[in-house]
Amino acid sequence: MFTPQGPSLRELAVQALSSVERGYDLLAPKFDHTPFRTPDRILDATAEALRGRGPSEGLFEAGLDVCCGTGAGTGVLRSLCRERAVGVDFSAGMLAAARQAAEGRPGTGPAVTYVRADARALPFAAAFDLAVTFGALGHFLPAERAAVFAGVHRALRPGGIFAFPVAAPPHPRSALYWTLLGFDAVMRVRNLLWRPPFVMYYRTSSLGAVRADLRAAGFAVELVPVPGAVRRPGGSPSWGLLVARKP
Repeated sequence: MFTPQGPSLRELAVQALSSVERGYDLLAPKFDHTPFRTPDRILDATAEALRGRGPSEGLFEAGLDVCCGTGAGTGVLRSLCRERAVGVDFSAGMLAAARQAAEGRPGTGPAVTYVRADARALPFAAAFDLAVTFGALGHFLPAERAAVFAGVHRALRPGGIFAFPVAAPPHPRSALYWTLLGFDAVMRVRNLLWRPPFVMYYRTSSLGAVRADLRAAGFAVELVPVPGAVRRPGGSPSWGLLVARKP
């Protein structure tokens, strides 16, 4: 699962016994060499699905990457936004890695600014017309999602979009289903026995619950099919893009 440049088993164990913030500070230098980084094919497909939805000739003016990590997702914003892009994360280590990576990625599009902040208390108001997040919801307990979604809603201008990929639930007879179930069980036992807690659960963000929380925050929600998404054995897509619009 890991490249030779990725973290060792000992480094992963130290990370898992830390808080979420400290754990990602430790993992940051090698994060992009792990399977935890969102694959480029999903980032590219997300950008393509959002293209044409912006208010200015199909593009957006300003974008926000919530829980940006090492900055992989900010490339989506740079391809879609004219004016500016901002990545926000509470891990100083991840932000340092994101800034370093951005220096080696001149490319086109607006420059990216990185801000340290807790996603449960975002310090923005009506500043963006696009927000994205990739792989972050598992780091919030279900009761915390309301604060995250309310903060994103507040950060968006009227008509702004909050978008993120969602995976189809694995079939109970699949190996992936039992792998994720086992992982969540181990994390729950770990958090009962060890402090500080490390919040990372794969089975607490069901599509129905996330949709309900987005609507409660004031969003209108749609699930957008993504062309080219890998098909499951039954023929259904393995993931889609959840698009929540601020009225």
